[in-house]
Amino acid sequence: MRRLSFVAAFAALALVLAPTLADAAAGRGGSMGSRGSRTFSAPPATRTAPGTVAPMQRSTTQPGTPAAAAAAPSRGLFGGGMMGGLMGGLLGAGLIGMLFGGGFLSGMSGFMGFLGLILQIGLVVLLVRFAIGWFRRRSQPAMADGPQLAARTQAPDMAAMHRTASGAAPMGAAAAPVAIGPEDFQAFEQLLKSVQAAWSDGNEGALRGFTTPEMAAYFGEQLSEMQRQGLRNEVRDVKLEQGDLAEAWAEGGQDYATVAMRFSSMDTTRDHTGRVVEGDAAVRSMTTEIWTFVRRPGEAWVLSAIQQTR
Repeated sequence: MRRLSFVAAFAALALVLAPTLADAAAGRGGSMGSRGSRTFSAPPATRTAPGTVAPMQRSTTQPGTPAAAAAAPSRGLFGGGMMGGLMGGLLGAGLIGMLFGGGFLSGMSGFMGFLGLILQIGLVVLLVRFAIGWFRRRSQPAMADGPQLAARTQAPDMAAMHRTASGAAPMGAAAAPVAIGPEDFQAFEQLLKSVQAAWSDGNEGALRGFTTPEMAAYFGEQLSEMQRQGLRNEVRDVKLEQGDLAEAWAEGGQDYATVAMRFSSMDTTRDHTGRVVEGDAAVRSMTTEIWTFVRRPGEAWVLSAIQQTR
């Protein structure tokens, strides 16, 4: 039984650590990045993205709004209430049993056999998840003072996005409005294509030039994990189909612009042999995402956040 317990525990650990292909493509593993003081506030709906926007899941920005504080997780490893106390007691008894050489559940004479094995697996999974979350929070980079993207002269036509920008929601009274012109929309479209191209090439140096250090770190994590799995995701032939400005504002000496973008692309994931394991090499896929860009006055825009639509 003890040998079976170790095997089951290692199997549970493998399941916790194994990433999914859904987390592979740049920005599609969840909502991540920073939008200044609006990081935990949903951007306004637009014609391109009329539904709701997924809340930010990963960000170096600390929650500061009442809504974000209300959604904060409860304190403690297992939360509060009776379930938290029960799980804490089981963990304590198990650790005592291990210290005295009697097995993880020797401190609870009534919980043996198969029930004990199930409890051991559950506790191992909880501990591993807690450890992974703690190390990730400790390793997240801090936001840099400003963008690091040099100005670029080439910019494709952004007429579609510019035409729909007039429908953007009005700015809040506490934020300074920012005027967004045709050259800005061209920069947003170019960044969409440049980020996807750098991602497809696995070029972390280029990604650092197109994004904030925070977003570059997230992309780097995804690329490293895919490389470990022997996979490569490519998002080629990106074409912006429609775009809307959701909101634009200034704070902390920086300008922000949040844009809803629907784009098509050839999105495939291949293994080390070149075989397609996700996507279709002959069919274009359609994606709608909310991208937020940031810049200091006089500098170029860079990507600071990506959010998913629902």
